[in-house]
Order: sequence, then C-alpha cells, then structure tokens
Amino acid sequence: MARRQVVSWALWDWATQPFNTVILTFVFTALYLTTDAFLDPAVAGLAEDDPARQRALADLTSGLGAWIAVGGVLIAVLAPVLGRRADVAGRRKAWLGGATLLLVACMLGLGAVRADPAYFVLGAALISLGSVASEIAGVNYNAMLVQVSTPRTVGKVSGLGWGLGYVGGILALVAVVVATELDWWGMPTDDGLAYRVIAVGCAVWAAAFAWPLFRFVPEAPPAADRPRLGFFASYGALVRDVVELFRTARPTFWFLLASAVYRDGLAAVFTFGAVIASVSFGFGDRQVLAFGIAANLLAGVSTILAGRLDDRFGPRAVIVASLVGLVTCGLVVVALHASGQAVFWVAGLLLTCFVGPAQAASRSMLARMSPPGREAEIFGLYATTGRAASFLAPSLWTVIVAATGATIWGTLGIVGVLTAGLVLMVLVTPPGRVVRPTAAEPPTS
Repeated sequence: MARRQVVSWALWDWATQPFNTVILTFVFTALYLTTDAFLDPAVAGLAEDDPARQRALADLTSGLGAWIAVGGVLIAVLAPVLGRRADVAGRRKAWLGGATLLLVACMLGLGAVRADPAYFVLGAALISLGSVASEIAGVNYNAMLVQVSTPRTVGKVSGLGWGLGYVGGILALVAVVVATELDWWGMPTDDGLAYRVIAVGCAVWAAAFAWPLFRFVPEAPPAADRPRLGFFASYGALVRDVVELFRTARPTFWFLLASAVYRDGLAAVFTFGAVIASVSFGFGDRQVLAFGIAANLLAGVSTILAGRLDDRFGPRAVIVASLVGLVTCGLVVVALHASGQAVFWVAGLLLTCFVGPAQAASRSMLARMSPPGREAEIFGLYATTGRAASFLAPSLWTVIVAATGATIWGTLGIVGVLTAGLVLMVLVTPPGRVVRPTAAEPPTS
C-alpha cells in the first residue's frame, strides 16, 4: 500500500476538520451566531444578567440546536442508503467528492451571514446543511479506510487521520487567534466581517488540502455480488443486511447500536461545548479560542496515550472508562456552574480528554469484532448507524434549553445520551477475535 495513498486519505480529515473546530464548535457559532449580534437591538442593549436578554440568547442556542436536529434527521434518512449505494456501485470517492464540494459551498455561504437578526436563519440553515454534507462525506471517507490499510494497520491509519484532524483544527484556531491579536491587520470588523472571513478561510483551507485524496486514492471497485437497486428498494436491502447481522454476529450488532448512541453524545460535546462556555460561563472570544486550542491538544495527546491502554486492557474497557469520565465531568459542569469559569476550565478540559480515546477504541473494537471477510461492510454500517442516531443529542439539547430558558441545562441532554450509550455498552460482549495481518503492512511514516 503506497504511503502517498495513506497520507492523501488522512489529509482529508486535516482539510475538513476546521468546519467542526472553527465553524461548528469554537468560533462561528459560539462567538458569532449565538451572540447578541443576532438579537433585537433593544434586547441586546439590556444588562448581561437581564432575564429577557438571557432568554433571547437561549432562544438562539435552541434555534441553532433545532436546525442541527433537522440536519440529523436528514442524515438518519439518507446516510445508510447513500452509503450502501456507493459501496455497490463503486462510487465512494464520487459521493465523497460531491459532499465535500457541498461542504465547501456552505462555508463560503456563511461569508454572507451579516450581523443582523434577519440573517440568523440563513446562518443556522447553512451550518445544518454543512453538517449533513460533512456526515455524508464521512460515511464514504470512513469506508475508504479499508482501501488504504490492511487489517493489521487499520488502527494506525485511522489514528493518523484522527491525529491530522486534531492538528488541522489546532492550526486553524491558532490562525484565528493570531489574526485577532493583530487586530485583523487593520481590516474593518464591523457587521461580523471577521467571522465571515473566517468561514471563507475555512472553505479555502478545505479545498486546498482535500484534493490529494481525489488525485491519489483509487476508487473502490463495485460490489459484484450485490445487486444494484433503486433508491427506495435500497431501504429494504438495508433492513435485510441488518437482520442478517443480528442473526450471525449478534455482539457486533449490539455494539453498533451502543456506539451509535454514545457517538452522538461525543459529537455533541464539541458541537455545543463552546456555546456553553460562551453563554453559560461568560467566556470571551480569546478565552473560547484558548480553550479550543487546549481542548484539541489534550484530545490528541490523550488519544495517543489511550492506544496503549487499548492494547493492554482491551478497547471495551477504554470505551466504558471514557464514557464514565465524560458523564462525570458533564455532571460536574452542570452542578458547579455557579462557581464560575474555573469549573469549566478544569472539568471541561478534562472532559475533552475522554472523547478521542472513546472514538479510537470504538474503531479498534469493531475491527476485532467484525466477522472475517465482512470488515468493509461492517465498517460502512458502523459509519451509517452512527449518523442515523445523530439527531438524539441536538434534539434533547433543544427541548431542555427551550423548556428551562437556560443554556447550561442543555448539558444534561448530552449527558443523558452518553449515559444511555454507556448502559448499552456495558451489555456488549467483549470482542473475542483479534484481527491478524493478511497482507503487507503499508508504510505510514
């Protein structure tokens, strides 16, 4: 397996991670779209602790959550079938390319979202659509992992992609910090122009670094033993595939279900983390950016270190321990939020240390549990089931924030999803088969 193919595949994560890190988590939504820039001027002028102003800000965060939940429903409906159709037709790279272009277009569109309440819906809708594009692309990107790795190196290659993603996110955040410290080189920043330029910059970043995958990684061959079906008929075939998996590899089936739930909670940690920091703990722009850089750095380091624990104690133990840590830290953030920012700096950063290990160990565990000869199919199903559940945490977030009128309580929605995933994970049988190499190991360094 050529090193160039491995690196080119991993660079796609580097290219698109700024959408998650900069747009969705730490900068555009937290520091711009859910701030008083999109409130009625009369409400924005009220004191920061005024109940009417706090309620209006909560409405913005719940509104964003509602749009993201809509995107999650679209993912649930479309991702499994589109992923299966791409496998059967041998069109993974084509679907990945189309979804990547749509993601770039959404980020470019955010450049037109001015600091005006009338533009909030446009901004939230573009972020929701970008999330759909990102997840559909991710289904095919994850499925292509088996094209650039062997069973022995699937974890190493997957980790390279995750690692480059974290580094790409950190560098993008550092670039934002530098621009902010230099006062944007004298550029006018009114009307949200700085944040709009950031969104366009993320689009350019994605286009600049995603192309090697499409140039150097070959397309997957079509599945000769699986018939091509119409769009709606594909749903029936998908159901039959899941039923067969339940009959022949039941532990794998239950793991797919458990991971689908808790991975939605993991995604919500980064989706709403900076919003909680900004709205509930009063973090300023520089504090949110500093927190984002520290969070990504800790997530990357903890993931690398947890890999050794995975080999020693098994991936299931790492996943369960990580979920316990996430739930505990989330409850601490809610219970002690009145104590001030120090709580979020400590518990929030500690929480991010458990996200990467849970993600990496999940892939490792699935590699061990996949029935021989069906690894690619199972990894594709792993990706699609995770996306199918991606509406759970955003929906609970939206309902709880709307009901309480306070953003901090939305954290309980995320904790609830993680807890449900933990309970399901405890019931999963540990893997009993270790994947052994069947081909030469591809060079990755």
